[in-house]
Amino acid sequence: MTRRRRRISAGGAAGRTVVAALVAWGTLAGAALAGAAPAGAAQEAVTLAPGVTYQEFDIRATAGTAHAHVVTVDLDDPRVRVGLLHPGAVAARAPVSRMADARGAVAGVNGDFFNITETQHPGVEATGASVGPAVARGRVLKAAVPNGQRFGPPLPPGTTTEDVLGVGVDRRARLDRLALDGSVRTPGGRLPLGGLNQYALPVDSIGAFTTAWGSASRVRATCGTDMDRAAPCSTDTYEVTVRHGRVVSAAGTPGSGPIAQGTTVLVGREAGARQLRKIDAGEPVSVRHRLVAAASRIPYRFAVGGYPVLTGGRPLPGLDGRTSAVRTAVGVADGGRRLLLLALDGAPAYRSGLTIAEVADVMRRSGAVDAFSLDGGGSTTLVTREPGAATVSVRNHPSGGAERAVPNGIGVFSPS
Repeated sequence: MTRRRRRISAGGAAGRTVVAALVAWGTLAGAALAGAAPAGAAQEAVTLAPGVTYQEFDIRATAGTAHAHVVTVDLDDPRVRVGLLHPGAVAARAPVSRMADARGAVAGVNGDFFNITETQHPGVEATGASVGPAVARGRVLKAAVPNGQRFGPPLPPGTTTEDVLGVGVDRRARLDRLALDGSVRTPGGRLPLGGLNQYALPVDSIGAFTTAWGSASRVRATCGTDMDRAAPCSTDTYEVTVRHGRVVSAAGTPGSGPIAQGTTVLVGREAGARQLRKIDAGEPVSVRHRLVAAASRIPYRFAVGGYPVLTGGRPLPGLDGRTSAVRTAVGVADGGRRLLLLALDGAPAYRSGLTIAEVADVMRRSGAVDAFSLDGGGSTTLVTREPGAATVSVRNHPSGGAERAVPNGIGVFSPS
């Protein structure tokens, strides 16, 4: 098959940065984009598997030409599903290609922003854990860190670390917000739960760590504050290990190492630490936790963190229209029946990328009603598996020259 690229022009104003020339991608998204004036014919879409296609094209943006790689997913096709790619632990990282091959995905992109460095806290190791909530195969893996503890660019006004892109048991994609609801029942009473498998806990709170966390140190969870990620680590901490409903050990500082099935490690800081010190060895303790959706009562089979850039067909107010970069984003079209996975190319010729405002406009003009920004820069990766191939191939050029290990991603599954 001959592949041909199309160029898509963009103007300078944030509201019209990308002209209505996304005909090829728009057709895949079910959008009719009138007034298109393509500079050349689009590369023909490649069918990867039933309900899954891949395409690439150029975009003329304010900072130069960007090159987009797009996977379109038809969730109306009963053979297609979308799920969370992850390396088996919250506090772990792996390249998207490795996670996709391990799960047999036909396509995938990188996911949420994550705890990538710890230069502000000497002696404390970065956990690699993601910022926002994560749900895999209907199982809650983690909750969101406080807004001030996130890694990545500033959040647009009105968004939080609890924002997610998810697919429910109804096979419809949507944007939502998932908040932690949990408690610790002790002989002295019920205590609120402030975190679940998070690299950062709210000040004065208690967080729960389960086998899903992995073996990374839990010290990072007690560093920084709700408003300042770089603030010093707390000097008032305590850790309690609960196994099969009873306290089996305690420590003055958070530990590390794998957490066995049937075991929950509770980490407290400040007021939370003082509450945990009141619990004696052998006492019964039970921990309850769930993620509560703000917009939907339909349970999620999959959810990943990031932040919205387009809702109800309108770009969010206050989106950055100045800083161009390599980006990863997801568009939701056709009432949640279609997903558009976009990753920009990080090759030197295209590395100027798009602004967040331009990403929102590209998604809107493609037919997406909602769109969600994921981690970008060196993390941006899109992989596909050609029909008959045993493994996936990285379709974009990662801006760091090689795939970056990331904590999670979005996987697309369909019989090839």
